[in-house]
Amino acid sequence: MVGRMVRTVLLCIALMACSKKADQKAAAPPASPVTAGTVAPDGIRHVAVTASTEGYKPDKIAGKPGEKLVLVFTRTSDAECISQLKAPDGKLVDLPMNKPVEVAVTVPQTGEVGFACGMDMFHGVVVAQPGA
Repeated sequence: MVGRMVRTVLLCIALMACSKKADQKAAAPPASPVTAGTVAPDGIRHVAVTASTEGYKPDKIAGKPGEKLVLVFTRTSDAECISQLKAPDGKLVDLPMNKPVEVAVTVPQTGEVGFACGMDMFHGVVVAQPGA
């Protein structure tokens, strides 16, 4: 009797752990579409990115391999950790409150390049979407 109860409890725990992993994978936000943002006369696409205590919005930006982008970051929160941006090229960029800051990025041929806050707490990526 006790053995059956122990097995039942272990089975329930295992099922709960599996469902949490599935929920975490399903909760990953999709990349913004390749058409997100506005295209300037020079053909370079500008994508607005908000930096707040909730992180970056959007935090996944899709692009055509080799496409040149300008990410326009605007910090909307006074939090210290979001006051600097670690750009994809590794440089630290100051993000003053409510002032747009442009960061040039080239979409990689495959995979993704990342950006993060100065304290490495919040992250975002530029993702290559071949055939887009």
